[in-house]
Amino acid sequence: MDRKKLLFIYNPHAGKAHIRTHLLSIIDIFTKAGYEVTAYPTQKRGDAIEEVITRASDFELVVCSGGDGTLDEVVTGVVRSGLQIPLGYIPAGSTNDFAGSLGLSKDMQKAAQVAVTGKTFACDIGTFNEDNFVYIAAFGLFTDVSYETNQQVKNVLGYMAYILEGVKRLSAIKSYQMRVFADGKEYSGNYMYGMITNSRSVGGFKNITGKNVELNDGLFEVTLIKRPKNAIELNNIMAALIGAKIDTKSMHCFKASRIEIKSETAIPWTRDGEFGGNHENVLICNEKGAVTFMIPEK
Repeated sequence: MDRKKLLFIYNPHAGKAHIRTHLLSIIDIFTKAGYEVTAYPTQKRGDAIEEVITRASDFELVVCSGGDGTLDEVVTGVVRSGLQIPLGYIPAGSTNDFAGSLGLSKDMQKAAQVAVTGKTFACDIGTFNEDNFVYIAAFGLFTDVSYETNQQVKNVLGYMAYILEGVKRLSAIKSYQMRVFADGKEYSGNYMYGMITNSRSVGGFKNITGKNVELNDGLFEVTLIKRPKNAIELNNIMAALIGAKIDTKSMHCFKASRIEIKSETAIPWTRDGEFGGNHENVLICNEKGAVTFMIPEK
C-alpha cells in the first residue's frame, strides 16, 4: 500500500521547547494515520520558507510546529509556491493567538491528531506590500515588544512578558501622523497604535480585535488608536481594549479588505510577532481563503 507523504517542519526551540518531549508521539500519530513522514527541524530564520517552496510539491500534507514566526514562514512558503496543499498546525509558541482562533488544542498530541484527521478550512491570509502575514500586522505601542523581549522571559512569563515590557515604555509613547484609506473611506490622525488582524485574540487577550470575527469572510478587523492627551485617556484606552468595549473618541475600529496607510515618516511594523521593516507607505490586502488549514471537526 502506497502511503501518503507528510512534510513535518518544526522549530525545536519554540516556546519552552516542548516539542522535544512530544516528537516521537507526534510522528507516531502521523504514521498511524497512514502517512510516510519526513521531519525537518528548522535551522535558522527563513528556513521554513525555502523548505516549503523547494519540497512541498512532493507531499500531500504539510504540518508545522512552532510559534507565530514558524507558522508565518510556512504559510509564506505555501503562498509563494502556489500550491493548494493543506496545512496542519501544532502550536508551540508563547501565546498561540491564531491557533486558538482556529480551535486548535494547546495539547500537542491532540493538535497532531487534528492535523491528520480534521477537516479542511479555507482561511484568509494577508498581503503586506510584497510580504505575507497570517493574522496580524501592527505598528506603534507594544509592537516592538515581541521581537525585542528576551526569549527566556517569553518562555517563563508567556504573553504577560509583552505587557510587562510595554508598561516600561509608556513614558515614551511615540505616535505617527498618517492617512488611512480603507475600502473607499478615509481616516486621518495622530495614532500611537494600529493593528490589522484576522484573529479572535492578540497577546493572549480574547475579543481585543472586536466581536463577530470570522477568519474566512475576506475582511480584516482594523483598530487605530489615537495618541492620548493624558494618563486618564491612556487608562481608558487600555481598559476599553481589554474589556472589548470600543472607545470611539480615541479609536477608529472597522472592517476592511484593502487598507492603504500613508505616513510622514517611516514607521516600524511587526507581522505575526516578527519585525516587518520600516515603511512610509503600506498596502495591506485580504486574500480570501488563500490557505487551507486542518481544524477540528466540531
